[in-house]
Order: sequence, then C-alpha cells, then structure tokens
Amino acid sequence: MVLVTPLNLEHHMSRILPLIAAQAPPRLIGEPLAGFAQEVRNAVVHRPDAKLVVFPELHLFGDGAPDRQRAQALADAAEPLTGPRVQGLKAIAADLGIWLVPGSICERGADGQLFNTQVVLSPAGELAGHYRKIFPWRPFEPYDPGHEFVTVDLDGFGRAGLNICYDAWFPEVTRQLAWMGAEVIINVVKTTTPDRAQELVLARANAIVNQVFMVSVNCAGPTGQGRSVIVDPEGRIITEAPTADPAVLTAELDLSAVEQVRTHGTAGLNRMWSQFRPGEPAIELPVYQGRIDPATWAPAAPRI
Repeated sequence: MVLVTPLNLEHHMSRILPLIAAQAPPRLIGEPLAGFAQEVRNAVVHRPDAKLVVFPELHLFGDGAPDRQRAQALADAAEPLTGPRVQGLKAIAADLGIWLVPGSICERGADGQLFNTQVVLSPAGELAGHYRKIFPWRPFEPYDPGHEFVTVDLDGFGRAGLNICYDAWFPEVTRQLAWMGAEVIINVVKTTTPDRAQELVLARANAIVNQVFMVSVNCAGPTGQGRSVIVDPEGRIITEAPTADPAVLTAELDLSAVEQVRTHGTAGLNRMWSQFRPGEPAIELPVYQGRIDPATWAPAAPRI
C-alpha cells in the first residue's frame, strides 16, 4: 500500500481514494452472484476502508481452465443492462457501500448486439456508468464495438475513465479520457497471452503522456497472465503483482497529484497540457481528419 501525496498541499487539497484491485481467476459463466458477493467481501478484508474495488475483464464469464471464451457461451450469457445480473451487482455495491467495478460483462444490445461492457456500480446501488469496449481484440473476440468514451465521477474523490484491455494499445483512448477530465483510468484486463509484458509498458506510457493514474487489473492464472499494476501520473509503479498468482493489490491514490504534476511538470519539467501559447495555429491531424486546437487543448475539470 502506497500513499501518493502531492508536493504542494497548500495549493492542492488531497483527495485520497483507497482502492482494491483484485487479480483473480474468472468465475464460471452462470455461477450465482452470491459467490461473487462473497469474493468481493473477502477482497475488502484486505482494506476495510476501500472506496473502490475493481475486478478483471469478464470476471463473471469464465469458460473453464483453460478458458476458451467460446462465442456461443458468451452470447448465451448476455443480458441487457436492465437485466437481473446488473440488478444483483447493484445490490452488492450497496450492501458494502463501495464503488464496484466487477470487471466487464456480456451485454445484449437493443438491436441484438453483443457488447463487452464495463460497468460501475455506486455505493448507493446505482449504475453510475457503463462503457462498451471500442476496440475488441480482433479477430479473436466476438463482440460488437462500442463508439462512446465514458468517464464516471466518483463523488468526493474525482473522475475515472473506463477502459478495457486492448483499448490500452490505442493511445487515442486514454488521451480522450484524460481530455474529458479523467484523473484515474480503470483498465480491466483479461490477457491470457505473452503480450502482458508489452501491456505493462503501455500502462506506464499512457500514465506518463496523459499525466493520469493507471489501474490495470488482469485476471490470475491458470487462465490469465496476471501481473496487475497501478501506476502514478509520472509513470512510477505504485504497486504490482509480480506473477500470475491470485493477489489483492491495495493503494491510496491522491487524485490531486494529477493537478500537481500538470502544474509543475513530469519530473518537474514536462507540461504537455500547457504546451501552447495564445493565438498559435491549430495542428492538423490528417489521420483523424481533425486537429489539435490550442484554444481547447486543456482537460475538463472533474466534478468533486
């Protein structure tokens, strides 16, 4: 457990977010939620004051060991967000009084789509936000892509950006979330392949170039590669799981450190969000048919 504290507390009031990142093997599709509820309670024992608890991608949708992620099994398990699964997850969050990210779930869209959807349940038992994975890992995943970036305000703490596994390989995703005011990116992961090593580099790189916290929670063995990691806005590892064994990571994130780093610069030097001077021309971005406009190059302010 590490407390990340800004250097200049008189100007940046601390906003401490105690969290748990549970590196766990996936549960079998169709298991009663009572088992998951007990799993959450067991994780909270490691840090009873935790306000945010995060599990890996598709944690409730395992297909045995080894996990084959059969398309038909996932499709058969999909429910709309108004279905009994989300209702049950709301009750778990309310019972424990926590912000709960149970990984991602298989969502059945209104037009029959199959989405890989990250959900955030509030301590009041409400669906505070949901994000449909924009970049399914093709050609291996059967999901339809989402098309909206999503942040969630964690009342009293700050703003979180939602992010699923392969999204982290596309720098535009984290950059967009940071521009929307995210101070911590919750990246739920189900990596069963050797490229977890590269994902650890990406977690640090995304943190550095956007000056945000990164929480990258992978599933444990024997299904996943593990090696979950929490990174601060300057790319330093706060805590990590060194192996694929089940592990519970705990940390205290002072989300005001984001403002501190952006004000004084990474390593006291680099202030990417303060790059432009008034009146400078826009930079064309042909690959996006868009531009970086100095007049709007600033992250949104989160609602505390």
